[in-house]
Amino acid sequence: MSELRVHGAVETQRATPKDWLGLVVLAFAVLLIAVDGTVLDLALPFISSDLAPSSNQLLWIIDVYSFVLAGLLITMGTLGDRVGRRKLLLIGAAGFGVASVVAAFSVSPEMLIAARVLQGVSGATLMPATLGLIRTIFTDPRQRVMAIGLWGAMAGGGAAAGPLVGGWLLEHFWWGSVFLINIPVMLVLIALGPLVIPESKDPNPGKFDLVSSGLSMLALVPLVYAVKETAAHGISVINIAAAVLGVVAGIAFVRRQKRSADPMIDLRLFANPAFSTAVFTNFLSVFALAGVLFFGAQYLQLVLGNSPLEAGLLLLPGTASSIVASLVAAYLIRIWSPGTVLGGGLAAAAVGAALLFGLRVDSGPALFIVGFVLVGAGAGIALTLTSDLVVSAVEPERAGAASAVSETAYELGIALGVAVLGTVVMSYFRRGLDVSALGGEQAAAAQETLGGAVSVARSTPGEIGDALANSAHVAFVNGMHVASLATAAVMALAAIVVLVRLRRL
Repeated sequence: MSELRVHGAVETQRATPKDWLGLVVLAFAVLLIAVDGTVLDLALPFISSDLAPSSNQLLWIIDVYSFVLAGLLITMGTLGDRVGRRKLLLIGAAGFGVASVVAAFSVSPEMLIAARVLQGVSGATLMPATLGLIRTIFTDPRQRVMAIGLWGAMAGGGAAAGPLVGGWLLEHFWWGSVFLINIPVMLVLIALGPLVIPESKDPNPGKFDLVSSGLSMLALVPLVYAVKETAAHGISVINIAAAVLGVVAGIAFVRRQKRSADPMIDLRLFANPAFSTAVFTNFLSVFALAGVLFFGAQYLQLVLGNSPLEAGLLLLPGTASSIVASLVAAYLIRIWSPGTVLGGGLAAAAVGAALLFGLRVDSGPALFIVGFVLVGAGAGIALTLTSDLVVSAVEPERAGAASAVSETAYELGIALGVAVLGTVVMSYFRRGLDVSALGGEQAAAAQETLGGAVSVARSTPGEIGDALANSAHVAFVNGMHVASLATAAVMALAAIVVLVRLRRL
């Protein structure tokens, strides 16, 4: 049995070795979900060669996972509170394993897209369930923030490990192997979960609102689609229509929650400064990290000339700092207040983003590494502390729904970080790129992406090709400068907001 400790009128339980073993099982589930979000990138050329998908099908193979995941997080978080988080976790793990096998042995683009949809559905059950279970297992505040730090470290570590694991597998096996790495851990989760993870749910959940569930999906999926497509292909009528649909559905969802006797999200939580500030900060920190990672990876490869594996290794210090900071945050709040630690982390991220303004076309990678390390550390601290603030703001019975709000902010932060900062970079890139010496088709290809411009430059001999390459590099770096300063300003503002709103924590 757990050791009971009473602090004043508040009774808490110290976690047992069995509880920590349960955390390890949960953490590895999160690790694989995060790996799956990035491991596919390197496999795309092999999938294109084997399955011959159209350009639209290839985009759906990449993006449908995140569309479905983002759209279902709130629904699955609330469902876990009702039917049992462990039960939903085990069902999700089984579904994720089946979907991974189907994806690995897909024989057509349509089959792979369907498998990715099922992975998204299953992933949406896993993420809020893991954080909600941590909230109920670890009732001691210090132990809980340490457990969430490990959870956040696994999430960050999985995203970082994806390209490296994928690269190794693709050197030794076929492309489907990047999906099969999920199976052993999912089998362990299904076998050990019932033994080491206690069941938890809301004893008085109320009715499940199917209309609200539909509205939440109708709000999030079109919005994520719109920002991703705008980042990749620019503004279009379809993207605007999707964004409008998402906003309208979101407004309808909020109005329904205010009137409902059993809302999926208790909007009164946002009146709690700790909860609302944590969700907002979670969103902004991931926004910064995803945006810097997006243009930083291109800078390392296409401007500095590193291979994909070399670029992945150069990014490791930044992603490692995120992992370490997630764990260290649990100890820092024993010395300083959570608001001070969180504000300090955001300030460090702001300094790191500002340092990227010093990058040049002929710079080495050192300055980028230093800046990215600071951004990663700030994001790691933010992920741990904001997740703890979110689940601590509600009673354990509602932890799944609260966790889903945090996870939704996380997913939207990733999508908008790439979309907004990517759009800033590419607008300056296209404005500064000199294509006056190129023909119509070559000019269009060069203006599409930095990779397209570099490819056209390599296929164009002599001074014209050299001039195009130099113009592309300079224009892209100029866009990075603007995006990095914008990121620094946003993170500095967030740090100030946190220090003001959470000063009493």
